[in-house]
Parts: sequence; structure tokens; C-alpha cells
Amino acid sequence: MSSDVKTVHVALAERSYDIKVGPNLMARAGAYLKPLLRRARVVIVTDENVGRLHLPALERGLDEAGIRHDAIRMPPGEGTKCFAELQRLTEWLLETGVERGDLVLALGGGVIGDLTGFAASITRRGVDFAQIPTTLLSQVDSSVGGKTGINTPQGKNLVGAFYQPRLVLADTDALETLPMRELLAGYAEIVKYGLINDRPFFDWLEGNLDGIKSGDVAARTHAIVKSCEAKAAIVAADERESNVRALLNLGHTFGHALEAATGFSNRLVHGEGVAVGMALAFDLSARLGLCPGQDAIRVRRHLARAGLPSRLADVPGLPGADELISLMGQDKKVVDGKLTFILARGIGEAFITRDVDSDVLRTLLRERETA
Repeated sequence: MSSDVKTVHVALAERSYDIKVGPNLMARAGAYLKPLLRRARVVIVTDENVGRLHLPALERGLDEAGIRHDAIRMPPGEGTKCFAELQRLTEWLLETGVERGDLVLALGGGVIGDLTGFAASITRRGVDFAQIPTTLLSQVDSSVGGKTGINTPQGKNLVGAFYQPRLVLADTDALETLPMRELLAGYAEIVKYGLINDRPFFDWLEGNLDGIKSGDVAARTHAIVKSCEAKAAIVAADERESNVRALLNLGHTFGHALEAATGFSNRLVHGEGVAVGMALAFDLSARLGLCPGQDAIRVRRHLARAGLPSRLADVPGLPGADELISLMGQDKKVVDGKLTFILARGIGEAFITRDVDSDVLRTLLRERETA
């Protein structure tokens, strides 16, 4: 529809959809959404913070397209991904008269996207939904690929469903309202794509970090599009994470355990946990003789230069190595009681393994508690 909007296609047969990346997409959302609607009506799920910042612009865009809308504002924060809020949301959807041919619109970061997608997947056994991700992390990761879910006391995202959106609108203007901490949390996921299988992209990030942080629109757009293309290719090859899609969890086995250890609280946001986890994954790879030590050092230095935590010691109040390993055991990728790790033979050469000596892991974690 516009030359300033880039399109990334997620090829999943009848579940295929487009990711639109560009400015002012909330104001233009009605035009993009209307072809998907059976009737000119949507329901919007957002949180109180995002609703205050972005809901008026979205609603004006829907009004201009003649689309009726209702909205609910959920509490902000990771704590909203729980059974109680899922029940509240699904009951609200039913009370507003959502039908199977209607569309539910998730306006917010990863928490709102995950919760809304899961609610859509189970309400009337499945109603359509679309994503308007407002954080960098959700634009490059959680809004793409159809993973939805909530957290439990046992761990992160252990209850959920694979349920693809109909459309993703990644409005780059929304990033202007992000605190730097949230922007960097998303940047950690961008780095991940370079570390998995695209060393030239990691090289590019090393040279363009300052522009991405300072608001260079072209640099941010390129980083988002490259990340979405990388994830779309992996999702198209393995939608339900039976093999290669697990590569997208680089750093997450460690990171989710760290999030659980900090109570899924503001002490450690998701992208920060992933950053520490990626550094640990490269440390472990080097310790096992799989990866050059210089690559592990380079990864840690880049994350630190970005302003992200890159060491266990950067996260105060963590439990000891044994408890962290126990929390890692709750990871949904555990198979026959064995932890699944994404390790690397170098930058851009990640691979999946369950063959990690627990003593080596425990020793590394104990050393990294202070170093």
C-alpha cells in the first residue's frame, strides 16, 4: 500500500500471513485489516500503558476505515500472563459477542501478544487475531511465528498453543515511546538472529549499534526486517518446533530460568535474560571446546557495549548453580529428562544438543556467579 512499508511473508500454506514493517501503521491499520474482516468490527486487547500511548491513534485509523471496535485494557507486566487474566479476557471476549469469524487485535508487547493469541485460540475453539506489536522485542520475535501462552509457577510459557496471526503490523513509530531498557531488551533478540546463522548480520550490528539505539530509522527498519525474515524462514521450515525452530531458543534455556529465579518481575525483563543466556551459551560452547574463546568474548563484549547484562553477576540476588539448573529442568524443551541446549561452533553457527555434561554446566555457573 505504501513504498515506506516493507513486507515479510511467513509461508505456512493456508496459515500464511504478512508482516508489515514501517511508520504510521497504527493510523493506517484499518486499511490493512479490512480485507481480513467478515464484518466491519474488531475487538482490541491492550494494556493500560500502551492503551494510553497508542490506542487513540489506532481507534482513529479504524474509524476512518468504518470499522467498529471495542477495547479492553489489561494490567501491564509479565504477571498478566496468568490463568486469572486469561479467564478475565476470554470472558470479556464472550461478553462482547465475539464470533468465530471476527478478529481480535493484540496491541502491545509480548505479554499482550502471547495472552491475546492464546485467548483467541481457545475462545469459541478459535477466532482470528492480528498483532500490532509496540515493543522492539515483540516486533522481531514474539509477534511472529504463532507461539502463544501464559506462565505458571513452574515456568515460563508452559501453557499455550501454536496459533498463527492473520497479520502483523510492526509500526516503527511506536519505538519512539519505548524506554531505553525496553529497546535494548528487544535488541538482544535481534543479536540472536546473527548468532544463530548469520555472521554477516552480527558484523553489521556491531557497526550499527549506535544508530539503532539513537533512533536511526533506516538502521532500525533494516534490523527489524532482517530479524523477521530470519524467523519467518525458520518458522516456515518447522512451525511446531520439532527440530530446527528450537534454534530460536538460543539463550532461552538459561534466560527462562533466570526469569523464573527473579519471579518474572521487573528485576529482569525477558530480553535481558536472553542476553545473559546467550553469553552463557557461548561460554559453555567454548568450555566444551566447540567454539573459539574469542567468539565468546566478542559476544559478551557486544552485549555489554549495548548496555545489556551479559553476566550472572549483573543480576543481583540470583540463587546458586544447583537451583538454576533445577529451574532449567522446567524448560518446555526438556526431552526424556534431558535439557535441550542451543550451543555454537562460532558466531552464526548455532546447533541443538542434549549432550551437555551436568558437571561442566554446574562448574561454569558457579564460576560465573562472580565473574
